[in-house]
Amino acid sequence: MRTTGDRIRHTISFELIGLALVVPFGAWAFGIPMTDIGVVGVAGATIATVWNYVYNLIFDIAMQRVTGGTRKSIPARVLHAVLFEAGLMAILTPFIAWYLGIGLLLALTMDVAFAVFYVVYTFVFNWAYDLAFPLPAWQEPVRTSHVGA
Repeated sequence: MRTTGDRIRHTISFELIGLALVVPFGAWAFGIPMTDIGVVGVAGATIATVWNYVYNLIFDIAMQRVTGGTRKSIPARVLHAVLFEAGLMAILTPFIAWYLGIGLLLALTMDVAFAVFYVVYTFVFNWAYDLAFPLPAWQEPVRTSHVGA
């Protein structure tokens, strides 16, 4: 398992690289100044972090009440992920519209684009991170041949 320091490095590098990619791309794609997209990006990352904590707490409490436990099946995990993203969009879309002074439809379009970007980015980043910082337990043991033994 990863150490606390490794998890902190992972989280900070994930957020910084993500913002370094999404800010110029978002500014270009939507024709909005990078400073404004930067504020939306930083606020979005902060809101997503808080929402992650609150949502998981609420989901676990609800699951405990409904099923008597918090162990998630595959369908429960799908529901968990979909509801998380829907909730985050319900929070972020009005914020984006308000901060940028745009309509809700354009804000929702931007939010969906950011969500799609972050799904792909999360996959690629975590794969690259695991390659750059593999855990010792993942290392294949060196096999030696004992010919004639």
